[in-house]
Amino acid sequence: MTRLPQLFRLSLLAGTISWLAGCTVGPKYVRPNYPAPPAFRGADNAAVASDTKESLGDEQWAAVYREPELQALIRKALANNYDVRIAAQRILEQQAQVKITRSQEFPSFTVGGSGIGATLPSSLGTQIPSPLVEGSLDVSGSWTPDFWGLYRRQTEAARAQLLAQVWAQRAVRLTLVEQVATAYLQLRALDSQLEITRETIKARRTSLALTKTLESGGSAPLSDVRQAEQLLYTATSEVPQIEEQIQQQENAIALLLGENPGPIVHTDPNALAPPPQNLPTGIPSQLLERRPDIEQAEAILIAANAQIGVARAQFFPNLSISGSAGVGGDTLSSIFDPAGKTIYGLGTLTQPLFEGGKLRGQLELSQHTKEEMVLNYQKTIAGAFRDVSNALIALNKQRAYREQQEKLVEAATDATRLARLRYQGGSTSYLEVLTTDSDLFAAQLNLVNAQEGEDLALVQLYSALGGGWQS
Repeated sequence: MTRLPQLFRLSLLAGTISWLAGCTVGPKYVRPNYPAPPAFRGADNAAVASDTKESLGDEQWAAVYREPELQALIRKALANNYDVRIAAQRILEQQAQVKITRSQEFPSFTVGGSGIGATLPSSLGTQIPSPLVEGSLDVSGSWTPDFWGLYRRQTEAARAQLLAQVWAQRAVRLTLVEQVATAYLQLRALDSQLEITRETIKARRTSLALTKTLESGGSAPLSDVRQAEQLLYTATSEVPQIEEQIQQQENAIALLLGENPGPIVHTDPNALAPPPQNLPTGIPSQLLERRPDIEQAEAILIAANAQIGVARAQFFPNLSISGSAGVGGDTLSSIFDPAGKTIYGLGTLTQPLFEGGKLRGQLELSQHTKEEMVLNYQKTIAGAFRDVSNALIALNKQRAYREQQEKLVEAATDATRLARLRYQGGSTSYLEVLTTDSDLFAAQLNLVNAQEGEDLALVQLYSALGGGWQS
C-alpha cells in the first residue's frame, strides 16, 4: 500500500515535466496584412488578359521561350551555373544546421571506459595474476528539459531559415532564366544590327562606284565622291564595334552557363519575333504565393518571430538533469561485477536574477528585428507589384514603338530609293542621298532596338510574375 502514493507522486511529477516541456513562450506567427491592388497598373493598355486567374507566371519557362537555341542555353545554365550550385549547397548547409539545433531538444548519452595495466618481467620473481590493475566502464547522460520552448523556438527559426534558403535558390533560378533569355535576345539583336550594317555597306559600295563613274565622266563633282566615301566608312566602322559586342556577349552567356569564354550558337532567325497577344497576368494577390523573393522575405520574418520566443524563454528557470552509472574492478572479471557498480544523478535549477539588462536587451532586439522584417516583407511585395506594372507598361509602349518604327523604316527605304533615282537622273545633289541613306541606316538599327525592347519586356513580365524557377 505504501508504493501507491509514491507511484502517484512519480506519475504526477512526470506529467508536470511533460506539460511544462510542452509550453512554448513567444508570439505565434501571423502573416502581416498588405492591401493588394485589384488589378495591375498597365494591364488595361497592354496586350494581356487580366480578368482571369491564369497567369503567365505559372507557365514553365520552356512554354514561354520556345526558341530551341534559347531552351538549350537555359537547360545548360540551370545545370551548370555556379550561382545555382552555390545556392543548392547553402540549402544543404542549412539542413545540417537544423539537425544541430534540433539536437538540443533531446537527451545526450556517452559511454566510456578506462583501464590501467602493468606487466613486470619474470626476473623480478613477482607473479601478477592479471595484467589489469584497475578498470571501469561508465555510461552518462544529460538532459535539459525544454520547459519554455527555448530549443523548439530555435529549431523553428532554423527551419524557417532553411525555407528561406530554398526560396533563395528558386529566386536564383528565376534570375538565371531571365539573365540567359535577356543575354540571348541582346545577342540576336546585335546579329541583326551586324547583318543590316553589312547590307548597308554593300549598297553604299555600289553607290560609291556609281559616284566615281559619274565623277570621272564629268557629271558629278569630287565632293560627291567624298560624301559617298563618308557614308561607306561610317558603316564599315560600325562592324568591328558590333563584332566586339557580339563576342563579349558570348563570353557573358558562357559565364552564365558555367563555361569558359567561347562561341555560342545563335542562328535562329525568329528570335526577335513579336511576343504573342493576350498574355494572362492573373490577379495581384497570386504574387504572394509565387514570387520567390516574397516567399523568402516571409520565411525570414517567420525566423525573426521565432527569435522573440527564444529571447523570452531566457527569462525563465532552466533545469539541467545529468546522471552516470558505471562498474569497475581490479580484474577483468570483476569489472562487470554488480557489486562494483556506481550510480549517481544530479539536477541543477537556475533562474536569472540580474544580468545588467542583457535579457531585456535581447528581447527588445528580437522584437525590433521582427518589425524590420515586417517592413522588408511589405516592401518586397510593393516592389513585386511595381515590377509587374513596369513590365506591362513596357510591353505596351515597346509594341507601339516597334510598330511606328516599322513605318519609319518603310518610309525611309522609299525615300532613299527615290533620292538615288533623282541623283542618277541629275535632278538633285548627292547631299539628299547622303541624308536619306543616313536616316534609313539609323531607322533600321532603331527598329532592331525596338524589336529587342519588346521581347525583353516579355522576359521582364514573365520574371516579374514569378515565372522561371519551376522545374
